[in-house]
Amino acid sequence: MPRVQEHPEHPGGGRKYGAFQTEIYKDGILNQKLPTVTTDPNKLEEQARKFLDVRSFNYVAGGAGEKATMDANRLAFRQWKMIPRMLRPTTHRDLRVELFGQTFDSPLLIAPIGVQTIFHRDKETGVAEIAHEIGVPYILSTASSSSIEEVAEASGDGARWYQLYWPQDNEITKSLLRRAKNNGFKVLVVTLDTWALAWRPADLDNAYVPFASGIGDQTGFSDPAFRAKFAAKYNNRTPEDDVFLASREWEAEVFSGAAHTWEDLELIKAEWDGPIVLKGIQHVEDAKKAVEAGMHGIVVSNHGGRQLDGAIGSLEVLPEIVEAVGDKLTVLFDSGVRTGVDVIKALCLGAKGVLVGR
Repeated sequence: MPRVQEHPEHPGGGRKYGAFQTEIYKDGILNQKLPTVTTDPNKLEEQARKFLDVRSFNYVAGGAGEKATMDANRLAFRQWKMIPRMLRPTTHRDLRVELFGQTFDSPLLIAPIGVQTIFHRDKETGVAEIAHEIGVPYILSTASSSSIEEVAEASGDGARWYQLYWPQDNEITKSLLRRAKNNGFKVLVVTLDTWALAWRPADLDNAYVPFASGIGDQTGFSDPAFRAKFAAKYNNRTPEDDVFLASREWEAEVFSGAAHTWEDLELIKAEWDGPIVLKGIQHVEDAKKAVEAGMHGIVVSNHGGRQLDGAIGSLEVLPEIVEAVGDKLTVLFDSGVRTGVDVIKALCLGAKGVLVGR
C-alpha cells in the first residue's frame, strides 16, 4: 500500500478529499472540462444506461423479485437524519481506520463485484489497480472475469481481500484459498447468502446469466483442482474445449442450491490462517453464531437486495447487531450505500468500515 503522505493541515497524514471538489470547479472554469461521471447519485443509473447494453445494465442494476429489498435499503438510510453540530474542532479531519491490524486512509472498501468485463474492458484488474492508487482495499469476487493471479499482479502491493463463493467440493475450496493466500490476499470474505442465484426478473426477461457462457467463471476455469476434476469427468477435456459444459460444472459448484452449515466453517478455519469475515449477516443470532464460530468479522448485508426479495434493509438491523457483537468482532456494512452521507450514517450506527460497489 502506498505510504500515507504528511499534510500540514492534516497532522498525521491523510488524503485531502475535499480538494476533489475544488479540482472539478477549476477544470470547468479554466479548461472547460466537465466531470466524466455525474456527481449526482440519482443520475448514475441513467448515465450508466447510456453506455451499457441492456443485458449488462440489467445485470448490475437489477435486484431480486420486485426490488422490495432494494427499496428497503434506501428507505432505511432516508429514515436516519443527520443533526449537525457547530463550532467543533473539525478542521483537521482524520478518516483513517484500522481493520484487522492494517491502517487505511478511509473506512471505504471496494465491495466484491463479479463479471466486471461486461461493464468495462479493464474488468477487475483495472479496478484493482485504481483501488491501489487511491489506497482503498479491493475485495475480489469469486465470480470474476479475471483470475486471482491477474488481479494480484494488477494490485501490486495494494491491500486486497478475497471473497469466496463457497464451492461444494472441499478440494476446490482448498485450492481457491491456497491461491488467494499465495497471491497476497490478506482477509477472506465468505459470502453466505448466494448458494443459489435469486429470481431476478431483469435478467430472466432477457434469459441472461453471464456465467452460462463462461463470463465470470475465470476463477474456476483457471483453478488446478477444478480443471483436474473436469478433465477426469470428461475424458481429459479442458474448460476451453467446451465452455458451456464447463460453465455448468462451475455453477454447480458455487451456486449449487445446497447451503453449507456453521459446522462447515471448520474447514475454512483450517485452510485460512488470516482474518475470516462472514458476509450476508442480517440477524442478531447469526451474528452471535459468527462469534461462537471464531470469526473475526461480519458484513451486515443483504447483497444489495439481489438475493432475497422482501428482506429487511441492512441499515435497519445494523445498530442491534453492533450492540450484540460489536465488541467481539469487526462489523462491516454494505447494501444501499449511494453517498458519503450514507457512509457516515453507517459509521455512526457502529460499522467499522463500509463496502461500496454498484
